[in-house]
Amino acid sequence: MAEAAGRRRRIAAWVLGPVGLLLAVGAVVTARTGYTTGTVSSAAMEPTYSPGERLLFERVGGDEVRRGDVVLIDGQNRYGGLVLERVIGTGGDHVAERSGGPVTVNGKELSEPYVKGGDPSGGAPAFDVTVPEGRLFLLGDHRADSMDSRWFLREQSGTLPAAGVRARVLEDRGSALLPALAALLGLTLAITGLVLGITARVARLRERRPAVPPVWGTAPPAS
Repeated sequence: MAEAAGRRRRIAAWVLGPVGLLLAVGAVVTARTGYTTGTVSSAAMEPTYSPGERLLFERVGGDEVRRGDVVLIDGQNRYGGLVLERVIGTGGDHVAERSGGPVTVNGKELSEPYVKGGDPSGGAPAFDVTVPEGRLFLLGDHRADSMDSRWFLREQSGTLPAAGVRARVLEDRGSALLPALAALLGLTLAITGLVLGITARVARLRERRPAVPPVWGTAPPAS
């Protein structure tokens, strides 16, 4: 019975230790490479995000973003660096706005409860563009204080290349906790495997220890 129990502990140690270690390392790598943080530097995305606010980003490629996503995108040639804006149109979309009117995408009025003051125009002139493939039409939520796609219509209809997307604002911060939980679970499994391995080793050494024969005392000499 003791030998069978020791064998089970050794097997559990060999399984739990490596699995836990791999899980912990994988979770740490995912957390370091899959997420990043940044600070809002302008009022262009108010009231959704204010200057000085710290945001959590999920690293994604341009082919992963959708309309409505707020992305951190490379605007080096236009803005001199990264810029935070909302995706309004993707490749092939027809984006338009009458003067003072709502923004439409493919002929449908866009619901924008996030724009500051409920003003989707912000005093910008009317526009009517088709987004080139592989590019994004971007607007800030504070339309009166955002140098976005509307002001660069002569440059590829105001768009930026989707390949320039570096990350997307992560609204559901709970999902960012998953790597941390996975790392904790992996560490727990690894420690459990180590403890089982040690106890199995100790038990095995005890089983192998030779029995010590009893030492019989000698009879005292006769007086």
